[in-house]
Amino acid sequence: MVLGILIGAIFVGATIALTLACYFLMRWMSGNEHESHERDLASSVVFRVSAMHGLILALVFAQEMFSYQQLRLQTATEANAIADIYFDAGRYGDTEKVNIQKELSDYVRVVIEKEWRGLGETNRLSPEAWAQWDESYRAILDLVPTNPRQQSLRGHMLDRIYLVSESRTKRESTVADALNGIFWFAAISGVIFIAVAYYSYPPTHRNIILISLFGAYTGVILFLIYAFSNPYIQPAELSPGPFLRLLEQIAALPPPGQTAPQ
Repeated sequence: MVLGILIGAIFVGATIALTLACYFLMRWMSGNEHESHERDLASSVVFRVSAMHGLILALVFAQEMFSYQQLRLQTATEANAIADIYFDAGRYGDTEKVNIQKELSDYVRVVIEKEWRGLGETNRLSPEAWAQWDESYRAILDLVPTNPRQQSLRGHMLDRIYLVSESRTKRESTVADALNGIFWFAAISGVIFIAVAYYSYPPTHRNIILISLFGAYTGVILFLIYAFSNPYIQPAELSPGPFLRLLEQIAALPPPGQTAPQ
């Protein structure tokens, strides 16, 4: 929380400073006397650049917010698929369930303790988590159904383990396809062009406040876009809540190989 506030303050402060610096630099370069037609032209430029700049920020913000919400949904989908496999393994048979449930429990722990944070730092899935997924997959493939019930359970577990793999790939794409420098170039250029176009307005107390408010609000939007672009780290870190709740649910059950007391 503190880190998020600090980063947000840096974004807002830097954008205000950039806006005022560009405004005063243009005032100094153009002199203090400005004809009325200059102000009309500057107003026209501000209007057009502001419209394009606002549209770019709005579209990118909406895209990042959508990706953030999709990750939340995808995480819940993956955790639900793992839970389905875990409990279907218990329905399959007391002997066969032991290995599958152990591998799934280890997989969830690796995702929580290593992979989640690692995605924010390296933008890549953990090889260890993939290895645990592969062990779970192999354990399901090794099942030899002896009746229609077991055959149905095995087919369902295979469908779920494929869904886990698909969800993992989508989790990685959330950060692997993050914003590049082109967006930040366009965003910062827009701030500079708009601030420069305000040069024809005198630096009165009220005008300075209004220009600063423009810079501050733009800084807030840029901060939010930056925060949502990587949901695995601060300041907008998304908790692996579905995995944590699943691990708590598994921990409350008897260990694999044991049955609940009657």
